[in-house]
Order: sequence, then C-alpha cells, then structure tokens
Amino acid sequence: VGFEMVDRIARDEGITMNTIQSKSLLGVGLIGEVPVLLIKPQSYMNYCGEAIGPLAAYYQVPLRHILVIYDDMSLPNGVLRLQRKGGHGRHNGLQNVIEHLDGCREFPRLSIGIGSPPGKMDTRAFLLQKFSSEERIQIDTALEQGVDAVRTLVLKGFSGSIERFNLVQKYKFNRA
Repeated sequence: VGFEMVDRIARDEGITMNTIQSKSLLGVGLIGEVPVLLIKPQSYMNYCGEAIGPLAAYYQVPLRHILVIYDDMSLPNGVLRLQRKGGHGRHNGLQNVIEHLDGCREFPRLSIGIGSPPGKMDTRAFLLQKFSSEERIQIDTALEQGVDAVRTLVLKGFSGSIERFNLVQKYKFNRA
C-alpha cells in the first residue's frame, strides 16, 4: 500500500513518475510551492533502503525531509499513523532503510495499517493476498486521508493538525 500512497500523491499533485535512478522510479514536482521527490524503490521491499539511502545522499535530502511510507500489520486495516521518528518495529523494509541511512532513525514515517493475519495464517500469505471489498474501501479512504496528511506535513511540518490527525485515526473504526 506504500506504492499506492505514492501513486495517489503523484496523481493528486500532478507529479509524473518517469525517471529511473538508483533502483527506483522517481517523480519530481511540487506540493504547493515545496519541491518534492517521490520514490518507488524497484527492489524487493526488504531491500528498499538500498535505493533510499543513495538517493538521499545524491540529492542531499536532510533526514527530517525524508518521509517513508509503509504498511503496518500492528495497526488496524485502514488506520494511518504519522511519526517524526522511531524504530523499525520488526518491519524488514524499514530496518533496511535505517541501515542505509547510517543507522539514523530520525526521519518521519507514515504507516498504513493493514491489520494482522487471522489465526495461524502465514504472514507472507497474508501480505500477498488481496484485500476484501470492505478492507479495500478502508484502504482507499486511508489513501485519501494520507494524501491530505502528507500535504499538511510538507506545507506546515509537524503541527498540531498532525497530532489531531493521529488522534482521529486512532479511534476511526471504534463503534460507540
């Protein structure tokens, strides 16, 4: 779902993903008046740091301006969370990014909840299966909300609106 989020951002902001560099598909454009570089690593997810690290160095992107977007099995399906920094939370792709940013964890990340495997289902099988129609609706809603959150983050930084965003996300599927 991380790629789907990048695709939505590109579509909504009019950014064409048409350059290949450092094992990645890139798009350069603007969000508002802020220049952005969108990256979709073309390696296996567990090795995406091999693309992100060199590109961050080449374009001299400060860590605080890198936003890694990834799926998160520890969050309910369709729930988003924005963080200023953090660990890898046993996410192999995120761990690889940290390794290729010289062990630094001080970069923002947007995690997209995909829920956890039911019962004793194999994790790999769970990650590779298609979403149910209800799950797909939740993911599509999350992608729309995620684009707004990314736009706010790029234009205003981590402000009170981001904290409110996280609070709303935390309880969005709770029924009263």
